[in-house]
Amino acid sequence: MCAISGYASSLLLLTGVKEIQSSLQSLELKANVTAQEDAQEVENEEEETKRHLNVVFIGHVDAGKSTAGGQILFLSGQVDDRTIQKYEKEAKDKSRESWYMAYIMDTNEEERVKGKTVEVGRAHFETEHTRFTILDAPGHKSYVPNMISGASQADIGVLVISARKGEFETGYEKGGQTREHVLLAKTLGVSKLVVVINKMDEPTVKWSKERYDEIEGKMVPFLKSSGYNVKKDVQFLPISGLLGTNMKTRLDKSICSWWDGPCLFEVLDRIEVPLRDPKGPVRMPIIDKYKDMGTVVMGKIESGTIREGDSLLVMPNKSHVKAIGISLDESKVRRAGPAENVRVKLSGIEEEDIMAGFVLSSVANPVGAVTEFNAQLQILELLDNAIFTAGYKAVLHIHSVVEECEIVELIEEIDMKKKKEADPKKKKPKRKPLFVKNGAVVVCRVQVNNLICIEKFSDFPQLGRFTLRTEGKTVAVGKVVEVPPVGSPTF
Repeated sequence: MCAISGYASSLLLLTGVKEIQSSLQSLELKANVTAQEDAQEVENEEEETKRHLNVVFIGHVDAGKSTAGGQILFLSGQVDDRTIQKYEKEAKDKSRESWYMAYIMDTNEEERVKGKTVEVGRAHFETEHTRFTILDAPGHKSYVPNMISGASQADIGVLVISARKGEFETGYEKGGQTREHVLLAKTLGVSKLVVVINKMDEPTVKWSKERYDEIEGKMVPFLKSSGYNVKKDVQFLPISGLLGTNMKTRLDKSICSWWDGPCLFEVLDRIEVPLRDPKGPVRMPIIDKYKDMGTVVMGKIESGTIREGDSLLVMPNKSHVKAIGISLDESKVRRAGPAENVRVKLSGIEEEDIMAGFVLSSVANPVGAVTEFNAQLQILELLDNAIFTAGYKAVLHIHSVVEECEIVELIEEIDMKKKKEADPKKKKPKRKPLFVKNGAVVVCRVQVNNLICIEKFSDFPQLGRFTLRTEGKTVAVGKVVEVPPVGSPTF
């Protein structure tokens, strides 16, 4: 009996030793895995030498923006053949055979049925030197506010123009979205523009050089008047979004004998954009938020670097928060710098206490929160019989903020022609205008009901440029020239 119990206890002891050994091994394994993961993460961060750019696709409805975006994703290997075949069948069933590429970007049913982009589609692809986030903006005039939110996150724009007979003219004429989108893109800080003349394969065009030249000839003066330096900041090229011609590889001479320029991927890869300051104060306008085992905010970092563990401020409600996780596309990272579209998990705040338009900023140098500011405005096109004067009301779009505003005072009208000739030393006292007309440039005071986070254009262009819209039309574009003193919401 005693022998048996002795045997049992030694068996237990052995089992215990084995368990301890195996748990030590598993701890060792875990430690190795963690070490490997850490090493991998460091390696990934070191590897991440590719620059990142946000590119917004803009243009008139039906110009082929979603199709071109879908084709880019297919050509860069983001979408496989089977998915394409599925979309082809789906489009065929809806008797919309040429729309199948657009289904890659237009994911919801309403968009597919109507053939119109509503939300800003978002996707990612890479070229040799650059990682891109595509923002597919809606072209229809009913969805311009969505287009504004897309363009305000972009570094470069791809303006898609249809070469099809009649389609370019519709988009370009008064009331067409081509004009409005170009003006908005310029105002929202899209400094470089690639103008792709799409549908060149179309039977009414057949890669005609005359048609290409005609469109370029009409667009150049308009782009100049919108503030673009056409020689430095704009590049034209012909493509077929549906067939993918001149997108990833250069045009074959058998298809088009007269074009010897680069293809779209080459142009995007080589485009130069101004660098932002990774060491500057953190500024990240919040475009969306959701709950996921904590509060997650989405947006584009306009300045500074956010690191895991950073203490930050959510403005204008001055909530102290901690960044407990950062995601780039689908992968977790330890830090993210300017121009990155990120998701940041925050502790210390509830999701319902955050709104689109709030700004994540550094504690030491927070963004200002104001209810009024002075702005330089360019009046584009007022509604019929409207006069721009004190008391004028409109909807203000500035980064991800959408607020009703009122012009409370016109301070001075600027004569742009005389401004260039005038001697800056001989400053005459200005007479305050009572009202201004279309085309005028005016400095005025703008007031809003709620606190908004903005900066002077000269300090942070991304948080200091805006548009004024009323009844679905863009009536003016402007920049913030003066804000109230630090700590005060009013002058």
